[in-house]
Amino acid sequence: MTASSAAHSTTGSTTGSTGPTTLRDGGTDHDQDRLPPARFAFGAQTWREVAHLLLNLPVGIAGFVYVSLWLYAGAALSITVIGLPLLALGLLGARWLGRMERRRSRALLGLRIDEPSPLSRHPRNRGFLSWTWTAVKDPVAWRSTLYSFIRLPWGVLTFGVTLCALFVAWPVLGHLARLLTNADRAMVRGLLSPSSELERRVAELESDRGIVVDTAAADLRRIERDLHDGAQARLVALAMGLGMAKEKVLEDPEAAAKMVDEAHGEVKLALQELRDLARGIHPAVLTDRGLDAALSSVAARCTVPVSVSVDLAARPAPAIEGIAYFTVSELLQNISKHSGARTAEVELWRKADRLLIQVRDDGKGGASTDSGSGLAGLAERLGSVDGLFVVDSPVGGPTVVTAELPWRDRSAV
Repeated sequence: MTASSAAHSTTGSTTGSTGPTTLRDGGTDHDQDRLPPARFAFGAQTWREVAHLLLNLPVGIAGFVYVSLWLYAGAALSITVIGLPLLALGLLGARWLGRMERRRSRALLGLRIDEPSPLSRHPRNRGFLSWTWTAVKDPVAWRSTLYSFIRLPWGVLTFGVTLCALFVAWPVLGHLARLLTNADRAMVRGLLSPSSELERRVAELESDRGIVVDTAAADLRRIERDLHDGAQARLVALAMGLGMAKEKVLEDPEAAAKMVDEAHGEVKLALQELRDLARGIHPAVLTDRGLDAALSSVAARCTVPVSVSVDLAARPAPAIEGIAYFTVSELLQNISKHSGARTAEVELWRKADRLLIQVRDDGKGGASTDSGSGLAGLAERLGSVDGLFVVDSPVGGPTVVTAELPWRDRSAV
């Protein structure tokens, strides 16, 4: 067959075929005619911003109506007995509106705003008038009130512009929504965020105070339980044994001597339990010799070989020293009970105004600060004194626990 006839034959077979042509990549010519899947032009965040802008109008109307009713009524009745209480109750509702707006901004705009400190309840204990005056002076509620006032015209503007853009300015809808919601974010930050660093600090200290009180109460319950179930029970048994020995000392001296010997053993056990209890409250070696000696003593009692390195030129304040000691002590107990480790390391050093603690082990890992665990309690205890607690423990190990405490000089106490 000649080249021309071969070409003719090939062309003929191609044009005569009625089925789909198989392409080099394994597809068919029908595949090339398929349309791409239909999808929205904008991402999920853009649609959340559009939803926020469209909700501005109904939310603004509700907030404006509520604020107008209680504010005008309270101002008009301020010369009467019910005027100030009405204003106080209205301001409490304004606080609630502000909380709802922070939640809406968090859900739709991705804006994280700290909650302002709650209205102090202490004046309420001194009488209704004191509480009313505190509520009327509440700056958080007044800023929420101002926010609700200015939201109505802004809500009308953003609703109209966004609705029009949905139909006649689709290509620029994403940019327009971002521009308008940036103004929303600025208003929320300016009017609904905590008023100052001092206010945020007060909220943190109120939370930390609750943690400290709960921790102290738990420690007292533990000490009482250990005394009642341990040393106290042994001392009661000792007193009974000595009483029986006293009765038999003349009748059966050998039995009395045996009872005295048993009582002597009980005394030793009671003393050991009291020493352990005292060590759990505050070990004498920590007071006398500092963290290096105290942590070496704890490491010696650990079931896992532990190397201790303490690089401190001076001793911190007793409170910080005690928290550091009990943090390492509890971490080493967790390593002994749960880690399955072969070795562990403890390091302490000072960096600027922070005391850093790092405890490592080569165990099975999987440790976490989930609620209810011992590590969660340690994290709360350190947080109550402006400390940090970080656990890095992938499954399979190793585990590295890093803790930070504020450094306070011992001489300043």
